[in-house]
Amino acid sequence: MGVHPQVQAVLSRLAELNFPSIETAPLSEIREAFSYSRTQMKEVIAPVASIEDRTLVSPDTEIPIRIYTPEGPGPHPVLVFFHGGGFVLGDLDTTHNICRYLAWSANCVVVSVDYRLAPEHKFPAAMEDAYFATKWVAENAASFGGDATRIAVGGESAGGNLAAVVSLLARDGGGPAIIYQLLIYPAVYFGLDSQSCIECGNKYNLTVDEMVWFRDHYLNGPDDEKNPLVAPLLASDLSGLPPALVVTAEFDPIRDDGEAYAARLVEHGVKATAIRYEGMVHTFLNFSGEVDQSKTALDEIAAGLRNAFLPGEK
Repeated sequence: MGVHPQVQAVLSRLAELNFPSIETAPLSEIREAFSYSRTQMKEVIAPVASIEDRTLVSPDTEIPIRIYTPEGPGPHPVLVFFHGGGFVLGDLDTTHNICRYLAWSANCVVVSVDYRLAPEHKFPAAMEDAYFATKWVAENAASFGGDATRIAVGGESAGGNLAAVVSLLARDGGGPAIIYQLLIYPAVYFGLDSQSCIECGNKYNLTVDEMVWFRDHYLNGPDDEKNPLVAPLLASDLSGLPPALVVTAEFDPIRDDGEAYAARLVEHGVKATAIRYEGMVHTFLNFSGEVDQSKTALDEIAAGLRNAFLPGEK
């Protein structure tokens, strides 16, 4: 059928803004354009009780976080969330409205993490920040009305990678206990050789050329591509990981990698569900104010979180 007409309308409008090319523009301009593009997306704005910015201090850096608290008495379950942007772009504002919506609809506290970006901070900086923040949430949940026994991790694109990697680190490092992983069009492999990469190529809003650019900025060299903490799809053992929801989009180069990861989780005894949204493209959740399936996906994601947070659900 092709890209959904509602999505095509969004992409056409964004194309008129004439954003700079990643191949030629300075990184500062690309980051500025990326941030501006998010302000041009129409999203559903959900009500929350409070939004609070804090700064964590790790051994290596300061990590800004943003805490979204829903209405009603706590303690609330907690979703630790990592934004996308190819490990190079993005900040707390990138997924601001998604985090608001999930806090409201899933009735959970959402802690959004502003990890260090490449190329100033290559692998493993983002991973270290993500894991540090997740451990901090587990140890300090009571300070913001969270329930340390019900912690999920999630993210979109590069953030989905970090959520998957944090789940691996928590399993192998003695915690914290994570009960669910939400992987939204996650980047779990850097080979760029899947059928969806071939089919989508440079046609849509995430292109293979852009993915090469992101990869080269994030990784220290080709050997990093084989590291399971860079590419969790290559991990030899996925057993013992938390249940997962993997969201993919039909016209997304990394669609097949995400779906392959869900399949491998199941093969290793992990409860995992993959949902492909037909006619959608990478980052389609940011279109919730004008694309019906984006709103539907947010509701289905929130339902998965609510079920995962029910007492006794593992």
